[in-house]
Amino acid sequence: MVALPVLLALLGTVLPAVAGDLEVSASPREATLAQGGSIQVNCSFLVCDRKDSELGLETDFSKVLVDYGTNWRLFNLSGVDKDSSPICYLSCGPGHQGTARVSLTVYVFPEEVELSPLPPWQPSGQDLTLRCLVVGGAPRNRLTAVLLRNEEELSRQPVIREPTEVMATVPVGRGDHGANFSCRTELDLQAEGLGLFLNKSATRQLRTFVLPATPPAFDTPRVLEAGTWQPVTCSLDGLFPALEAQVHLALGDRRLSATVTYGKDSLSATASLEVTAQEEGDQRLVCAVLLGNRSLESWRNLTVYSFPEPILMLSATEASEGDLVMVQCEAHPGAMVTLSGAPAQPLPQKSQLLLNASAADNGRRFSCSVALEVAGQVLYKNRTQELTVLYGPRLDESDCPGNWTWPEGSEQTLRCQAWGNPSPQLQCHRKGDNTSLPIGHLRPVKRELEGTYVCRAVSWRGEASREVLVTVLYKPRNMVIIVVLLAIAAIVSSVALTMYFYNRQRKIRKYKLQKAAEEALNLNGLGEPAPAHPELASSQTQQC
Repeated sequence: MVALPVLLALLGTVLPAVAGDLEVSASPREATLAQGGSIQVNCSFLVCDRKDSELGLETDFSKVLVDYGTNWRLFNLSGVDKDSSPICYLSCGPGHQGTARVSLTVYVFPEEVELSPLPPWQPSGQDLTLRCLVVGGAPRNRLTAVLLRNEEELSRQPVIREPTEVMATVPVGRGDHGANFSCRTELDLQAEGLGLFLNKSATRQLRTFVLPATPPAFDTPRVLEAGTWQPVTCSLDGLFPALEAQVHLALGDRRLSATVTYGKDSLSATASLEVTAQEEGDQRLVCAVLLGNRSLESWRNLTVYSFPEPILMLSATEASEGDLVMVQCEAHPGAMVTLSGAPAQPLPQKSQLLLNASAADNGRRFSCSVALEVAGQVLYKNRTQELTVLYGPRLDESDCPGNWTWPEGSEQTLRCQAWGNPSPQLQCHRKGDNTSLPIGHLRPVKRELEGTYVCRAVSWRGEASREVLVTVLYKPRNMVIIVVLLAIAAIVSSVALTMYFYNRQRKIRKYKLQKAAEEALNLNGLGEPAPAHPELASSQTQQC
């Protein structure tokens, strides 16, 4: 505890403060401390040899004598809450006084640093004014307010008045959507070795928007029938940010539930519009796109109408051949009617047709078409009904040919189609042996299939029959044997002829040799016979 006061006393001697005729020192001469803090002040003097001298500290704050010496006193000041100048004083006998001042600066962090609320939505391309309120904070000559966009400094200004509002105007674009703006104060006490103290306001996020000049585009019907539904689509391009936009679709005072699909800078809202008979007439269909504090709106007129289907009646949906059938079509008032089979010219509200049912009418579909004009558009509705005509079996030449001629071994389908309603049962049997003819199956043709068949179609409404002749083209089965035998006979004949001509030539040569031998004997007379020819001799030998 002695070393510090001694050091302060020495500092006091180095930096004396002279007031009056005595030399008094105060240490420290200047100090900066936090509000409400404490500090030790040393008061000292150099020359005063009076025992009744008085050395003290004059201050408004609470002080405590910590230590003392012959020519110094060390005081502890506490609760320092404002700037002040305590005075070290010395009284060295009557008329001899001296003083030294200490400059105390109190620093205080701002009580409030608040960035004013930003607009809920800021149009892109317009300037934005930022306002930051700073309340409190000292010393003011060391206090600065900085306006920030994210971490980018937009403006730096000194804080002078109490309170102080710092303002700055900045341009805003689409890139600023979602940017964070804030205000920061800087209390710079680095020169005093205390550092840089920062206070920051709450962050406020900016939302920017762009709305195009063109209104939303509508894709809606012009007319809609009561009791039916139709999709309604409203779309808009060139807005930002599209995801923040809201769409309002309504028919008159009735809001429609829409499904919204978002693109990069576009949206499309689709609602299922269903109308009732109570809404019949002209209705106003509205689409509004809301973004930021603005909206764009489009509207279209919708005509709601009633148009029931026509009534198509047949006096009998199932009739026998030859029966009279009445076909009648009736429509909603104001509609024009066209009935198939009736005169082609449309008739107002009602049309009818009387016919004598025939087999050709079986399965005939009668169509009733009605047309109604609504809001300049002609609308159509159709209804069909089928007539069933009962008639007996029929076998026609076109469907069941009377003559079938096929090559043996070919693949053929035997076709014979009987007509009738109800559908008759068809069977074909060959005359004589009652063999069944396989109708409707693809199979190879055999000669055993040949013959005359009777095809009979039977239903509960009667019977029909016709004869069918099946001819199979084939070659006789012994033809191959004959061909083989003829070939063998030709070969045998050829061999026989060859042997015949060969033997005949031998015999001719033999005869000629014999003749030659006889002539030789005759020429020799009685003498010895001439030698025989070698072939002749050999021949004679073979004969023996």
